Amino acid sequence: MTSLVQSVDWLAIAPPTVAAVVGLVVLVADLFLTESRKPVLGWIAVAGLAAAALMLLPLLDADRSTFCLVGDIEVCSYTADRFTRVIQFLVFGGALLSALLSVTALKDSGKRLPEGEYWFLFLSSAAGAALLPASRDLATLVVALEVASLPAFALVGLRHGDRRSSEAALKFFLSSVTATAVSLLGISFVYAATGTLHLTRVAERIQDVDGQLATLAQTGVVLTLVGFAFKTAAVPFHFWVPDTYVGAPLPIAAYLSVIGKAVGFSGLILVTVVALPSYADAWAPALAVLAALTMTAGNVGALRQQSTRAYSAVRLLAWSSVGQAGYLLVPIAAAGYSDDPEKSVGSTLAYALMYGAVNLGAFAVAALVGRAHRLNRVADYRGLYAARPLTALLMGFFLLCLAGLPPGVIGLFAKVTVFAAAVHAGLGWLAVVMAVNVVIALVYYLRWTALLFRAPETAPDGEAAAHRLPAPLTAALALTGVLGIVLSGAPQLVLRFTETGLF
Repeated sequence: MTSLVQSVDWLAIAPPTVAAVVGLVVLVADLFLTESRKPVLGWIAVAGLAAAALMLLPLLDADRSTFCLVGDIEVCSYTADRFTRVIQFLVFGGALLSALLSVTALKDSGKRLPEGEYWFLFLSSAAGAALLPASRDLATLVVALEVASLPAFALVGLRHGDRRSSEAALKFFLSSVTATAVSLLGISFVYAATGTLHLTRVAERIQDVDGQLATLAQTGVVLTLVGFAFKTAAVPFHFWVPDTYVGAPLPIAAYLSVIGKAVGFSGLILVTVVALPSYADAWAPALAVLAALTMTAGNVGALRQQSTRAYSAVRLLAWSSVGQAGYLLVPIAAAGYSDDPEKSVGSTLAYALMYGAVNLGAFAVAALVGRAHRLNRVADYRGLYAARPLTALLMGFFLLCLAGLPPGVIGLFAKVTVFAAAVHAGLGWLAVVMAVNVVIALVYYLRWTALLFRAPETAPDGEAAAHRLPAPLTAALALTGVLGIVLSGAPQLVLRFTETGLF
C-alpha cells in the first residue's frame, strides 16, 4: 500500500512562511505592549520581511518542489523555480519599502491607524502575495490570491473616522469579490472539463476535452481570464483604482501599485502560459486588446488630472499605474504568438521589477510632500527643488524613469524590452499603440518634472527645508534612488535575473 504521508520541503516554502509567522508574532505581541511601545511592532515587521527576502538566497542553486502527487513527483502544488524567486523578490522588496513608509505614516497618524492590526494585515497580505507565484494548482492559486487580497481590503479602510477610506475599501472590496466569484466559476468549469486542478495537467487534458464538455471548458477559460483581468486593473475593470489609492493610507497605495500588480500578473501568467497554452489563439488577442485599452485609458486619465485638485498627485500616480498595467500586459499577450513564450514572460518580469523600484520611489516622495501638504496636490510640488534639492532631483529621476527618458535609462530599457516583445510576436499594431501612449505619458510626466524646478509661489520656509526627515522615510528614498541609479547603469542585469524557468 502506497503511503500518502509526504515530507514537506520547508526550505522551499520558507519565504512566505516566515512572513506569515512574523505576522502572528506581531498580532500576539500587540496584546502585551503598551501604547508607547507599539512602534516596535513596525520594526519587527520590517525585520521579518527582510528575513523572508533573505530566505530566497538558499533557493538560488536549484528549483525545488513540494506537496507533489503521490506516485508522480513531477506534478506538484508548490514550486520554487526562477519565476517564483523573481516575483517573491519583488513582493518582499516592495513590501519592505512600503513598510518603511508605513512606520512614518503610523507615527504621523495620531493613533488613527491601529498598529497591531495594521502590521498583522500587512504581513498576511505579503505572505499570500509571495505564495501565489509558487502555486501550481488552481486551488492553491485562488487561496493565495485571497490571502493577498482580503487583508488589503481592511488595510485600505483601516483609518478610523475617514469617510474616503471607507468608500475606497468598499469599492476595492466589491470589485475584487466580483473578480473572485467570476474566477471561481471559471475554475470550477475547467475542473469539471479536465478532472484536475494542477496547471500542467490542465494544459495536457484541456486539449482533448470530450466534445460534450468543450463548451464548458471554453466558458471556464473565458471566465477565469475575466477574473484575473479584474485583479490586474485592466480596462474596463480599472474603475476602483483612483479612488482606492486616494482613500488608502499612502504606503498601502504604494503597496497596491506594485505588489498588487505582481499578484495579478503572476497569476495571469500561470493561468495563460502554463495552464492554457492550447487556448493561446483565444487569450492572446484578447490580452492584446486589453493592453491597448488599458494603457490608453490610464495615460489619458493621468493627462486629464488638474494640478490644483485635492489629492491630484496620488490620482495621477494611480492613473499612471493603470497605464503601466497596459505595458505589462503586452509581453503576456505576445507570449501567445511567440515561439519563445519564456522570453516574453521574462520581459514582463523585467518591466515589473524596474517599474516597482521607481514607482515606490515616487510614492516615497509623495509621502514626504504629504507630511507638509495634506491635500497632496501636484501644484504642491512646485519649487520643491528650492526647499529640498536632493528630494526634487530624486523625484525628477523617478518621473523620467517612468516616462522612459534619460537619465532614467532603466525606464527606457524597460519600454524597449516590452516594445521588442510585441514586434517579435508580430503585434506591430500594438507596438504603434504603445509608442503613441509613451508620447502621451511624456506630457504629464515632464509637466510634473518641470514643476519641481520652477520658482516657488512663496519663499521656501528655511526651517521646514532644514527639518530632518524621519529615518524610515529617508531609508526608503535612499534605497529606491540607489536601486534606480544602479539599474540605469546596468539594466541588462534585470533581464539576466528574470530569465524564467516555467517550462
